[in-house]
Amino acid sequence: METKRFYINSQDPEPKYIEEAAVLIRNGQLVAFPTETVYGLGANALNPQACAEIFKVKGRPQDNPLIVHVANLDMMKPLVNGWSERAERCARAFWPGPLTLVLSKTGIIPDTVSAGLDSVGIRMPNNPIALALIEKAGVPIAAPSANLSGKPSPTNGIHVWKDLKERIPLILDGGVCDVGVESTVLDLTGEIPCILRPGGVTREKLEEVLGKVSIDHPSGDQPPKAPGMKYRHYAPKGELFLLIGEREKVLTRITEEILKAHRRLKKVGVLCTLESASHLHSQRPELLFVLGSEERPEEVASSLYEGLRLCDEQGIDTILAEGVSQNGIGFAIMNRLEKASGHNIWYV
Repeated sequence: METKRFYINSQDPEPKYIEEAAVLIRNGQLVAFPTETVYGLGANALNPQACAEIFKVKGRPQDNPLIVHVANLDMMKPLVNGWSERAERCARAFWPGPLTLVLSKTGIIPDTVSAGLDSVGIRMPNNPIALALIEKAGVPIAAPSANLSGKPSPTNGIHVWKDLKERIPLILDGGVCDVGVESTVLDLTGEIPCILRPGGVTREKLEEVLGKVSIDHPSGDQPPKAPGMKYRHYAPKGELFLLIGEREKVLTRITEEILKAHRRLKKVGVLCTLESASHLHSQRPELLFVLGSEERPEEVASSLYEGLRLCDEQGIDTILAEGVSQNGIGFAIMNRLEKASGHNIWYV
């Protein structure tokens, strides 16, 4: 399959590109498009055959539900039962934005999308390209990240091209995504709102609007209620180790591990904060990727997947990642690093 790639204005999307993408969506085909979080691989959420193609193209497990994207509340309300006052507060505070609400679904949502659950995750993305595409298509769009299943999510159009060229008909390339980690998934079907996946909207911000918010700790035998809960995700090809502890001890351990890897003739990559970079440069890892300053965790989040993908491109065998504070969006960053490492965590 030939894949078209349109370079599209992220703030003022060209109507001709949006129209061509919308026609594909209406005709049951797939389109990759940017959101503020990561790129999505979209299909008509009301078309079970089109949504099944998402799973096929990505190699995605069938029990991993899809998030449905809408352009406005009028499009959203027929999809859910009992739009609650809590959901209204969340929508007013955070939509459009990186928050997915899990709500009881109506029969209009195919089981393919919800993975057989009686709930569905819905969000309104904060990206002009995404909103224009959904609006023009006239249907809600189901869209997981536009990558091969398990790989680091794409935060740049080139990432999508490398993963999905010749697999889908069209990529809308709007450049780099702003947030860089996926949306927060918040379950509103229970008595207490529960974060199923941390993301761009922090627990602290949610509690300002809702009061008490819990965090889910899934067990392995339960079906996932949201993407990213059950399987290894965001993983580079090399073996990744996450180091957590005081900076001096973390730097000492990273130095030791670089030496060990070099003795085994392994290529080493280090993902670290700006504050640690100067201490590690002299250790001469094959790749030293500075995620950003610990004082600006949003910067770290936005560059995380870029760093993981660069490790793949440079054939890194061993990846040593410095942990960050779990405050705010740091909780989402650490969640992604833990999953990318397969829970290979060293506390030092």
